[in-house]
Amino acid sequence: MDVRKIAGTGALTLCLAALGVATDSQARSVVEFEVDVAPPPPRVEVVPVPREGYIYEPPHYAYDGANYVWMEGRYIREREGHRFVPYALERHGDRWHYRGGHWDDDD
Repeated sequence: MDVRKIAGTGALTLCLAALGVATDSQARSVVEFEVDVAPPPPRVEVVPVPREGYIYEPPHYAYDGANYVWMEGRYIREREGHRFVPYALERHGDRWHYRGGHWDDDD
């Protein structure tokens, strides 16, 4: 897959997440890609109180293909029998590997 497709997929995913377009019933694959630029220092956010029937996805930086974008924390409706795997942004040598938050059955 070329870099433009990866960046486009990442940007589209960010837009859909920001707009709240994706729903629990829609199937989606896990977004993964590598970035050459380190993320900015994380921001500090107070974790809100738990809500019954929801999990809280913490805020984090995502990459839109050109820049890091701050994603606010959000509540996601729980899926019975499934586990939510939060986003990960990890250093791999000189690059940063981003893997978007997803349900364990989205792999």
